[in-house]
Amino acid sequence: MTRVLSLLAVVAAVGLLPWLSGRDPALTVLRARSAEQEPTKEALDAVRKDLGLDAGPLDLLGSWATDLLHGDLGTSWVSGTDVLPSVVSGLQVSLALMGAAFALALLLAAALVAPVLVRGRRSAGAFAAMLAAVPEFLLATVALLVCGVWLGWLPTSGWQGPAYMVLPALALGVPAGGLLGRLVADALPAVLDERWGELWRGAGVSRARISAAALKRVLPQLVPQFGMAAVGLTGGAVAVETVFAVPGIGRTALGAAKSQDLPLLQGAVLALLLLGLVMGAVAAFTRRRLLGPALRDASLALPAARPVRTHPAIPLTLLTVLAVANGWGLLRDPYTVNTAARLAAPSFSHPLGTDGLGRDVLARLGHGAAPTVGTAAAVCALSLLVALILGFLPGVAAGAADIANALPPVIVGILVAAAAGPGTGGAALAVALISWPPLAAHAAALVQEVRASAFLTAQRAIGASPSWILTRHVLPSVAAPVARHALLRLPGIALALASLGFLGLGAQPPAPEWGLLLDESRAYVERAPWAALAPAVALALLAGLAVSGAAYAQGRRVPRTGGTGSTGSTGKKKEALVEV
Repeated sequence: MTRVLSLLAVVAAVGLLPWLSGRDPALTVLRARSAEQEPTKEALDAVRKDLGLDAGPLDLLGSWATDLLHGDLGTSWVSGTDVLPSVVSGLQVSLALMGAAFALALLLAAALVAPVLVRGRRSAGAFAAMLAAVPEFLLATVALLVCGVWLGWLPTSGWQGPAYMVLPALALGVPAGGLLGRLVADALPAVLDERWGELWRGAGVSRARISAAALKRVLPQLVPQFGMAAVGLTGGAVAVETVFAVPGIGRTALGAAKSQDLPLLQGAVLALLLLGLVMGAVAAFTRRRLLGPALRDASLALPAARPVRTHPAIPLTLLTVLAVANGWGLLRDPYTVNTAARLAAPSFSHPLGTDGLGRDVLARLGHGAAPTVGTAAAVCALSLLVALILGFLPGVAAGAADIANALPPVIVGILVAAAAGPGTGGAALAVALISWPPLAAHAAALVQEVRASAFLTAQRAIGASPSWILTRHVLPSVAAPVARHALLRLPGIALALASLGFLGLGAQPPAPEWGLLLDESRAYVERAPWAALAPAVALALLAGLAVSGAAYAQGRRVPRTGGTGSTGSTGKKKEALVEV
């Protein structure tokens, strides 16, 4: 029921887009059909009659829904062609691109996880977090210039064969691989330190079998994240598809939204939503298969909390670099335009060079830190709070999460801006509406496993109250890993805000917001790469600081005992913690 209601709500909101925005759909369609034609009253009346706009939005929506029941997605308002072939074609392209990008992401994730499995090497995850924070559209632009233009190795635009998907898959797969690899590597140390691992190693079981068992132990709580990442690669690749002129479903939906081609936009969004529902069902089935009868028999137990100690020099160094750079920038003027010094290379007077208008990049970086990081942190905190609440209501949250995760941020941004107007607040609301599903899915998976543990069954048997169980056992087991996951997504939230600003739906020029700095410098990244690298490096350092700082703080709160990581023979308190 939640899935059906969420699906209907999104489709209805898309169908009401022209009326929410207050713009005349006839004028938008006329300009999309023929930009040179004069928008006279007669021409607009002809468009309204042709499209049936005089009937009103509800009648149009009802007519579209009736045709949908007969397998007809309608006719494009702009091109006059059937919508279904365009949607199917775009979805096929996006699915092929998603498959290539997801395969690359899995390879990168495996490389990040391998040191933990092979040599037990632990890491705070700063490097993986930095990979996850790489802006996809900036990576796409750099890959296009280096591999396509300078070296001539691969085609740079279009979609005519396997060679055309290499560069787009690289741009999408690297950040996704960093995210997935970090999530798995974050959960593995606690599993490898469990008592069964020590017993298996003492019995001479091969490292390969222990690694396979550890992965099977870890993956159930993370399988929903893999499914959501795959859906995000399909619908969220709008910027990458635009850079490489890939005719995917995301780019199709964006073009339809700009021209207010409602039938095509509704068809594209519906295809993305159905894909999200299918992937959600597949992920849920896979997770239950991995858990086996343990979930039914209430014989599960989450691994004990094993925060990785990180050297304080890592977060301290990252914090110092960011603080010095931003503090230095705050002492300079970010708005002074000097066309004589446009695109100047880094020098003593301009340590990070200048942008296309001759403005000091360091100054704009420093003045943009507070609005960028502050807004992203507020959205991240709100998403974490919503996720922890909905994690205890998986039956209600699962369907809405599948729908929200399938929506590209750009489409949600357009809908929110249509109702509330463009601006930083509207962009933050749009990103908040779609940033909670991965965290909620993670929380729900953890809650389900905690509730099915034998330890909690014993607690209930001895009369422990629900509030005691919730505050002393369930929340501590769930909140810490989900909070680390939220920190890992902080730079991604900042980038989502940036993409909306680029489309005129978020922060507006000349605001020195980091996302705007990235988008403004993308056009001349070949001539002045420093203007684009400065905010990109700042976002990467922010990701590394968030993850390593959280690891250091948690490592101080939860001291490690037991020498080499054994969970046995460390006292009753330790044994109870392991059982939790």
